[in-house]
Amino acid sequence: MIARDPALAQAIKSAQACDVASGLIVTPSSAQSLVCAALASPEHGGRPLLVITATTRDAEDLATELRGLLGPNEVAEFPAWETLPHERLSPTHDTVGRRLAVLHRLAAPAADDSPAGLIRVVVAGVRALLQPIVKGIEQLEPVIARAGDEVELEHVVERLVSLGYARTDLVTRRGEVAVRGGIVDVFPPIEDHPIRVEFFGDVVEEVRAFGVSDQRSLEIAENGLWAPPCRELLLSPEVKKRAAALLNEHPDLADVLGPLAQGIHVEGMESLAPLLADGMHTLLDLVEPQRMTVVCDPERVKARATDLVATSEEFLAASWHAAAVGGQAPIDLSSASYRSVDEMRELAQQRGLAWWEVAAFGENPDATWTTDINPIASFRGDTDGALSAIAKRSTVGDCVVVMTAGHGPAKRITEQLAQRDVAAKVADGIETEPDLHVITVTTGPLHHGFDAKAANLFLLTEADLLGTSGPVDREATRMPSRRRRGVDPLQLTPGDYVVHEHHGVGCFVELAQRTVAGATREYLVVEYASSKRGQPADRLYVPT
Repeated sequence: MIARDPALAQAIKSAQACDVASGLIVTPSSAQSLVCAALASPEHGGRPLLVITATTRDAEDLATELRGLLGPNEVAEFPAWETLPHERLSPTHDTVGRRLAVLHRLAAPAADDSPAGLIRVVVAGVRALLQPIVKGIEQLEPVIARAGDEVELEHVVERLVSLGYARTDLVTRRGEVAVRGGIVDVFPPIEDHPIRVEFFGDVVEEVRAFGVSDQRSLEIAENGLWAPPCRELLLSPEVKKRAAALLNEHPDLADVLGPLAQGIHVEGMESLAPLLADGMHTLLDLVEPQRMTVVCDPERVKARATDLVATSEEFLAASWHAAAVGGQAPIDLSSASYRSVDEMRELAQQRGLAWWEVAAFGENPDATWTTDINPIASFRGDTDGALSAIAKRSTVGDCVVVMTAGHGPAKRITEQLAQRDVAAKVADGIETEPDLHVITVTTGPLHHGFDAKAANLFLLTEADLLGTSGPVDREATRMPSRRRRGVDPLQLTPGDYVVHEHHGVGCFVELAQRTVAGATREYLVVEYASSKRGQPADRLYVPT
């Protein structure tokens, strides 16, 4: 519905026609994800996007919201290294795996071996945009094995080792592979659990996930094994040859170059990629020409980029200062340094890529579209004030949507509205033609709401109502941990026993509202045995 805003509708039309190479959409930060979704939506004839944010956290949050709006397979986050380009530290295997999985999908969006196909929106922090990437790494094929495939076990293992996997006796970490008879265990960096491939001769008989702690097989891996490289600098024969030649010129780097020349991976080896690889390029060199670049909060992005470039130059001056005897110049690793935003924008122009910006204020000489969308002040638990605002907008014929993080809060808010004679219903999403006389309460990924007057849309979130929001469903990109089951407050009755994470078993008493620091919130009251003899029972107030 937000696409009904006249300014945004004009921007979408210009994006479809590809008639504006540089433009600015003025809208509050709370509506940025919906604006990006509208620009990319196939329903509106949208184009694929490369969305740039100021920080990695911003990229994670925006990607989470966009997945909820467009679909989980339509959006991919391209993460940045945890290290700087010139540090003697290697990025983690899971980060590298996620990066290379995205690059592979960009290079071959229609490939049958791709786990999800075309990426509608790629979200990247500016750090990931500015860092050069080894040329050709995106063309490397992952190791694939599905039940029924005919392939030699030794060939699978050799391919995994060539892609940077470390051969061990027991797989416990990402980037490891082990062989036991006719079984190959491998932990791809993009998976939550390691994968066990069982062979019968040269035929893959079964592919299952298995547990790290007890090594027991789990459920069938429906997509089989899909293992991308876990290093961005692979020790090919040419790389080993270059390392040996470089070692003769700079013997003071023997601790790194010596093992590389022998085919042994070393911590921090990626810092020498400019000298060992066939060249460097950037993410912008890899995206297809029809993909638009959209920069969110450009001023913050530029400030962050300036800091990153300055820090990178400091490390370049301090690290790898390997001037050889005789006054020769130090090794030139500048091609791995962060680029500037201006360089990226110039590269986009050279490749014919549109470069748009989305910000809360500003003006672009080429094209500026100012939406009639405004942020909403948090009600901080003021239920009466929130309901008054909701009822007011509903009576004038606007679509009013309340978005929560889970179904429990959605049901609770619907009940509270019903108690005040306000018609509301729980829905799976925002309908294209909703009943304007009934408040729509739904679950969704948005952190904050907005008031889109021209589009007749008034959207609030759980955080706007209560001052806090429920847990965000992020991708499981870290090692799997023990799963915990939450409690739905609406399913509790007085006297039920509950277990608090820190305080242990208690007895549920009631739901109650309290005002703390000016914010009114709802709490579960849990009762425990008295800490002092002869005194009333202790009560714990847990925010819902």
